[in-house]
Amino acid sequence: MGIWKIRGGNRLYGDTYIQGAKNAVLPVLSGTLVSGCVTKLTNVPQLRDVDNTLKILSCLGCKVEQSEHTVIVDSREARFAPIPKELMAQMRSSVLFLGAMLARFGTAEVSMPGGCMLGPRPVDLHLKALETLGAELILSEESIACRSSGLRGCRIVFPTPSVGATENAMLAACGAVGVTVIENAAKEPEIVDLQEYLKALGADISGAGTDVIVMRGMRPVFYVEHEIVPDRIAAATVLCAAAACGGDVTVRRTVPAHIGPVTDALERMGCAVTKGADFIRLVSDGRLVSPGQIETQPYPGFPTDAQPLLLAACLRAEGETTFRETIFSGRLRHTRQLQKLGGSIQVDDHTAVVTGVAELNGAAVQATDLRGGAALVIAGLAARGETLLVDSDHITRGYERLDECLRALGGDVTYTD
Repeated sequence: MGIWKIRGGNRLYGDTYIQGAKNAVLPVLSGTLVSGCVTKLTNVPQLRDVDNTLKILSCLGCKVEQSEHTVIVDSREARFAPIPKELMAQMRSSVLFLGAMLARFGTAEVSMPGGCMLGPRPVDLHLKALETLGAELILSEESIACRSSGLRGCRIVFPTPSVGATENAMLAACGAVGVTVIENAAKEPEIVDLQEYLKALGADISGAGTDVIVMRGMRPVFYVEHEIVPDRIAAATVLCAAAACGGDVTVRRTVPAHIGPVTDALERMGCAVTKGADFIRLVSDGRLVSPGQIETQPYPGFPTDAQPLLLAACLRAEGETTFRETIFSGRLRHTRQLQKLGGSIQVDDHTAVVTGVAELNGAAVQATDLRGGAALVIAGLAARGETLLVDSDHITRGYERLDECLRALGGDVTYTD
């Protein structure tokens, strides 16, 4: 349980460096299992989800070393074992160990994964992909088991792009004989990062970032180094906070192209945005206008993870902003908490209409999920008075010392675990 105390009213100024991507490091860590080798990862964010993933790897016989933002995983003596239920329950991405274990051991068993409650998120696309590769599935209400006497290359066609299912298919295909073609694949930057790691690991893989990924086998290596891509959602969080509070902030060690739809929306709101090769600078006077309608879409569309962040920044924006959520049915749960701060938000099914108000006022609120919690931090920074945010460890799952980052920029934020 964490307590965030936020006193709003300060403008944000200065530079900050963006952490490695949560949504990239977790599938890469799962991928360290597919081949018996030593992996050195750099730019690894210090997060609860990373800690839990390393515990899972240890349970599977891997030797793990962690120092600051570097992690070394030695999977040469890894062995099959069911993953403890308490670790699986901590995060959604733990389901990726299905594909990784299947590729390495020919068998896998996990309990149902946990994570943020964002509505139904079935793993049927994951399982269908593994079954197409030649896995036999044994399902119960609490667990998933897969067995295979030999995975084989095949054609996998997803009815809709799924980041997790694409990653699971990529990991499992590392153990398949022949050519695997994944069609209607997710295109997110984290998919590209996983491909780059698997290529370094010895996989013959191409196409990540497009809707067709092709794998043609694997020539194992014994040592690999890989740097995790910067976290685009962490960058969006800081930029939305600066827009809402006003100020002049530069986020460095980021990839501007990865959050183009977010910075485009912030420019429409009246912010001045400057982009370089690896930085984004945002200047805001705090007087914002509506960016118009925002609709979440798979990459390269507007990211669902950034929707709560921009919605929080729009609470005091002049005019009416419509947010249509197309990815997760439970992604608007945080709006009830934002209303406690004085936000004018009307929710109908998967659509939220925000009407800008003159001011927000601090209140006691509760984080409903990872990005919803970050949205409440942003709103608290833009509100008058003190906001007390109670969080059941959601925010620290995805952000590395967010309180310290915001304090360094001038925000009055304290976090107590």
